[in-house]
Amino acid sequence: MSDELPAPPDIARDVFAGEAWDRAGAFAELLAGPGVVRGLLGPREVPRIWDRHLLNCAVVAEVVPADVRLVDIGSGAGLPGLVLAIVRPDITVTLLEPLLRRTVFLEECVEALKLDNVEVLRGRAEELAGKREFDVASARAVAPLDRLLKWAMPLLREGGELIAMKGERAAGELAEAEEQLRASGARTAELVTVGRGKVEPPATLVRVVAGRAPERARRRRRR
Repeated sequence: MSDELPAPPDIARDVFAGEAWDRAGAFAELLAGPGVVRGLLGPREVPRIWDRHLLNCAVVAEVVPADVRLVDIGSGAGLPGLVLAIVRPDITVTLLEPLLRRTVFLEECVEALKLDNVEVLRGRAEELAGKREFDVASARAVAPLDRLLKWAMPLLREGGELIAMKGERAAGELAEAEEQLRASGARTAELVTVGRGKVEPPATLVRVVAGRAPERARRRRRR
């Protein structure tokens, strides 16, 4: 397998429209260059940067509401958070990542791509709980759903949404997380498919709508 960055597929022009096109191309180069050198992406992933990474993350924007505050938990190389910021300039994105070498890379990407709707925050979701509140939380390959719920739900406003990229394991993880869904006060949890006709296979997400966590509700009653 060649480790050279391939030309973007034709569909990428439709997904990354307008100013997003040049930014997507520049981000692909950053992932294939510094991203690989610094160990954020494996060399074998370079030929798949467009289809497996950029396009697969961009189609998540189909279910992100307009004008929201989004936190990308465990952002890593900026997937999906940085890609969502590129295709959706109407949203504000916080890239939350605990590792210094990754936050340095993310900050360099934000500067190089001239993205004014993104902040990079070094830290863990648990440390941010109670300090910041978001409309949407996104995550890709961070943790099993039951653990991800513990991190994400305290960051969401009531009615906010967790959008987790889960692929073929989505249904199984959703079933296994039933107890944690109840404990976190989730209103609804469902599987959602995005990217039909744009990525193959289409991307499978778990979307969880946050309610009021039972312990939070008890605290309010005591007041």
